[in-house]
Amino acid sequence: MGLAQPKTLITAEEYLAFERAADECHEYWDGEIFAMAGESNNHGTISTNLIAELRQRTKGTDCRIYAKDMKIRSGSDIDLHKSLKGFFSYPDIVIVCGAIRHHDKAKDVVLNPKVIIEILSPATEKFDRGDKFWRYRNNLPTLTDYVLVSQDRPAIDHFRRGAEDNGEWILTPFGGLQSIWNLKNLEIGIPLADVYDGVEFPAEDAETDFDEEIGE
Repeated sequence: MGLAQPKTLITAEEYLAFERAADECHEYWDGEIFAMAGESNNHGTISTNLIAELRQRTKGTDCRIYAKDMKIRSGSDIDLHKSLKGFFSYPDIVIVCGAIRHHDKAKDVVLNPKVIIEILSPATEKFDRGDKFWRYRNNLPTLTDYVLVSQDRPAIDHFRRGAEDNGEWILTPFGGLQSIWNLKNLEIGIPLADVYDGVEFPAEDAETDFDEEIGE
């Protein structure tokens, strides 16, 4: 058996130069780049529904909705020329309220998201709930809400930063097409029936009463 080959690592600055010339999207994690996977029909439908509902409910406010093509930088002001540390990601949906802060003049990297929404898939769910959320909650002080949306059943896990500055995040699950997802920090409520409009669930999940199983 041959020796394992060392990984080729690049700096954050090299990543940004590469990414801005690429035809596809890649995320950056501590020196490594990872190509973004394609989305399923349900993923695309849920994303479109959420963007439409959120856009309608934030009209007239200082909040803006960004889709998955906007990058988020999670971390301090690192030396991009030398550092192999940092996380640049493409959340499915980002909400920024107030003046937007960008990483540089290209204005394609946001530093101050208020809400991040990820639509879960089997390939990414463990990462979205684990290491990604750890980076977000520890490196994005403006983030107040982290929302995980299932695509194979009507269920949303909503993590909200606690009022005390002690790192506490409060989970509120929403389940069932009759329930309403409440984004209290923006005074927004969206029925799950609207979030999942047009989504086809697996037969065994479609018949389950998630109101009883999960509650609001």
